[in-house]
Amino acid sequence: MLKKLALAVSLVASFQVAQATTNIYPLNGHQVLGEEQVYSINDAGTTTLEFVAAEYHLGLSNMIEANPEVDPIVPAKGSKLIIPTKLILPPTVHEGIIINSAEMRLYYFNGNKVEVYPIGIGQLGKGTPMAWVTKVERKKAGPTWTPTAKMRAEYAAEGEYLPAVVPAGPDNPMGLYAMYVGKLYAIHGTNADFGIGLRVSHGCVRLRNEDNETLFHKVPVGTRVEFINQPIKFAEEPNGDLYIEVHQPLSRSESEFENFDTTVPFSFTQAQLQFFKDPRINQDILKKALDERSGRPVLLNPPEF
Repeated sequence: MLKKLALAVSLVASFQVAQATTNIYPLNGHQVLGEEQVYSINDAGTTTLEFVAAEYHLGLSNMIEANPEVDPIVPAKGSKLIIPTKLILPPTVHEGIIINSAEMRLYYFNGNKVEVYPIGIGQLGKGTPMAWVTKVERKKAGPTWTPTAKMRAEYAAEGEYLPAVVPAGPDNPMGLYAMYVGKLYAIHGTNADFGIGLRVSHGCVRLRNEDNETLFHKVPVGTRVEFINQPIKFAEEPNGDLYIEVHQPLSRSESEFENFDTTVPFSFTQAQLQFFKDPRINQDILKKALDERSGRPVLLNPPEF
């Protein structure tokens, strides 16, 4: 579904998007941050989930998960969209940059706040790393792009021929800024109008150009970078509230990818299984959260009256 959606979005997502600041969250001792919002589609207007996602610094997959009954290309006029700007921090050390491929988000821990950016990641078989700690090795304004021999062969097989080197500029697939992590990967922008929240790259991490430029100028060389793949996040808040946030796991095979609506199974960690046994958890709510995979934090122990 998402692979087919990418092409459709590229044809209709040519809107001017206003900048929003909902991607910055204060660190205040809580693991659950932010609040959900609601976006009302004008009765006389037309929009797409991609347009709304960009306005709120979200990826297309975030909007699809939170609004499963909404047509992502032509949402019904007058309908209301859930904006999933409430989230649980990733289950790892909160330092530098954390890239959680499963939820298509990049977290940048910057002083007493965390900045959250939506990303596009590697296609099936050209995956973004899933469990790796590295650092920002260098930064480059105006990067060039040198396709590998394998990439050039793949494109040639489709009748499209890539040059040996794509010069810097607005037509460069890496956008105008790049941060190189490790030796083989980069965090960069894009020359496309779609792809954020989708598996579209050759392994690098793709951001919208405005987000990428902002992050590029904030992150120093040497910053720690961790890649994780955690579709399930959970937390206990200081007041005892228990939350879970469940995303659709990444497809592991061509069959799972082509049939996106088929439920991809989870690979639960020991920490998750132990958390599920907490006697305070309403097991019916937990089961529903695991079934729906809405990408939204769900309270597992609401007050009982």
